[in-house]
Amino acid sequence: MIEVPAQPYSFALDPERTALVVIDMQRDFVEHGGFGAALGNDVTLLQAIIPAVADLIALFRVNAWPILHTRECHLPDLSDCPPAKRLRGRGGLRIGDDGPMGRLLVRGEPGASIIPECAPIDGEMVIDKPGKGMFCNTDCEAMLRARGITHLVFAGVTTEVCVQTSMREANDRGFECLLVTDCTESYFPEYKAAVVSMVIAQGGIVGWATDLGTLKDACK
Repeated sequence: MIEVPAQPYSFALDPERTALVVIDMQRDFVEHGGFGAALGNDVTLLQAIIPAVADLIALFRVNAWPILHTRECHLPDLSDCPPAKRLRGRGGLRIGDDGPMGRLLVRGEPGASIIPECAPIDGEMVIDKPGKGMFCNTDCEAMLRARGITHLVFAGVTTEVCVQTSMREANDRGFECLLVTDCTESYFPEYKAAVVSMVIAQGGIVGWATDLGTLKDACK
């Protein structure tokens, strides 16, 4: 076990059973012209964490620990995108509409791809998820169980939506979860702060939180 200093107390990381989960580091969320920008968000806030996320991925690769990447995207006919999700907001572009990087959040379109700095390599798991959580209508759990994974380290965007949803779903399924705070971000900094506080509340009711530097030092 690797004892990682964290909040609310040390996280016991089992290197034989740990995987990194990188949530939705996609062009549609972090680049101008994508879905996030179409909603009126400042994507530069998300771009700021790219070097840290890439560094975290490198840490897992050098240790030959498993990595799972997720992409939020839908089938071209949008049969897996219910109106309750697609028809949110007033005006502007919606999921499936044409944007500068192709149809927004549609599988196979340029905008749905993971940014080059964080792109998966051969042998790493990739999940296309139609929902906010990584387990919703995917074979994610089966993939992790098959590899004997019990501990998950979380990074990616956005903190209060897909990252938090996935982390809570993982907790409910019995995974031990650690959020790397400087490797996740929101379009609304106050939402990120709120999620971190909720995750570690009540003795770590959802999981633990630490920063990348602390994790790297613990893994030396």
